[in-house]
Amino acid sequence: MVPGPELRSPQGTVPRRVVVAKPGLDGHDRGAKIVARALRDAGMEVIYTGLHQTPEQIVATALAEDADAIGLSVLSGAHLTLFARVLDLLAAEDASDIVVFGGGIIPQADRAELLERGVAGVFGPGASMADIVAWVRAHVPEREAG
Repeated sequence: MVPGPELRSPQGTVPRRVVVAKPGLDGHDRGAKIVARALRDAGMEVIYTGLHQTPEQIVATALAEDADAIGLSVLSGAHLTLFARVLDLLAAEDASDIVVFGGGIIPQADRAELLERGVAGVFGPGASMADIVAWVRAHVPEREAG
């Protein structure tokens, strides 16, 4: 499928590069795969890391792939620890410009804490793919080609 004009990047820019990752021991990746496909179908370059990734592996992939954003999917309840570790590792690599967002089964009180810690966006069950794509477009800047 060739993307329609509303999905293509403007001339002179390159598509956003998004790493979609499943950190920790959580073995359910259906939602992450759906988000990855929606972002890809919207014209973004998506690197899906697969299940059971460590924060170190996720950050290494984001750096190696020159990612603009990392989308984390956490259903295991370890979201505070895993998101914080990814943010800390990005800071240690002087890569805090990589936008971190994510979702999963995250209580409302924890969402506020994640946002305070530097997670740019948090999505819960029932978030529409259109809303996630629109959010990424609004919060992850495109880069100039060349």
